[in-house]
Amino acid sequence: MLVAIDIGNTHTVVGLFNGRELLYHWRIMSDLTRTEDEIGAMLLYLFEQQGYSASQVDGVCISSVVPDITPIYQMMSKRYFQNSPLIIHAGLKLDLVLKYQEPNSIGADRLCNAVAGIEKYGVPLIIIDFGTATTFDCITRNGEYLGGMIAPGIQAAFDSLHQKTAKLPRVESRFPANIIGRTTEESIQSGIMRGSVHLVEGLISEIKGELGSESRVIATGGLAGKIAERASSINKVDYYLSLEGIVSIYYKNITGETIH
Repeated sequence: MLVAIDIGNTHTVVGLFNGRELLYHWRIMSDLTRTEDEIGAMLLYLFEQQGYSASQVDGVCISSVVPDITPIYQMMSKRYFQNSPLIIHAGLKLDLVLKYQEPNSIGADRLCNAVAGIEKYGVPLIIIDFGTATTFDCITRNGEYLGGMIAPGIQAAFDSLHQKTAKLPRVESRFPANIIGRTTEESIQSGIMRGSVHLVEGLISEIKGELGSESRVIATGGLAGKIAERASSINKVDYYLSLEGIVSIYYKNITGETIH
C-alpha cells in the first residue's frame, strides 16, 4: 500500500491507497511544533483504527508547500514505515510540459492537481484549488502547463479581516441569505463568499478567452463545494484530486508505469 501525504499551509491530508484505490484518508493540522515521533504515533493510531498497520505500507510519497515541515515527515516515514519517501518536485517525470518561466517555483500541490486533472478530465483544463490560497492552473489542449493565478484563500480572507481590524468579528465561512448584509457578520460573509464566486466567474471567462471555450473547469479544496453551488462555470468538484496526483506521480517515477 502507498501512503500519500499532502502537506498544505493549514492542513495536511494523508491518504492510504491500494494501487489507485483510496482506502481511507485523514486531515490533520500542519504543525511545525510536532516531532516525527508525534506524527508517526498519530498515524499508526489512525491506521490501526481502520484495521491497517505500518507493515502493510510499501511506499510513501509527499507533496509539500511547507519546506520546514517536509523533513519532519521524511524522518517519520523512515522511522515508522521503513521507507524513504519520494518528494514531489518539478524535476520528476510528470508527463506534463511545463511552460512556466520558473518551473521549480511551481507548488507541488499544483503539479499534483495538474497531473491528476489531465488523467481524469482531459485537456484543455482549468483547475481551481480553494486552499489557504485560491489557485487557478491552466493546461492547454496540448497538455502544456502554462501557469495561472494565485489569489487570497477564502478562509485567509476571513481571518485577515478579523486579525487586521479592531472591530470586525471572526465569522463562519458561509453565504448569508441576502446579497446585501443586514449585519456586520452578513456583510463580511457576502463580501467574501459572493465575492469569491464573482472572482471565479470573471477569471474563468477571461481564461477561456485565451485557453479555449471548451476548457473544463474542475474545483478542489475544502470550500470548493460551497462555491461550485453558485459558480456555474465550475463543471465538477473533486476533493481528492491532489492525493490522486501524488499517487500518479509516485508510480510514474518508481515503477515507470501508470497503475489503474
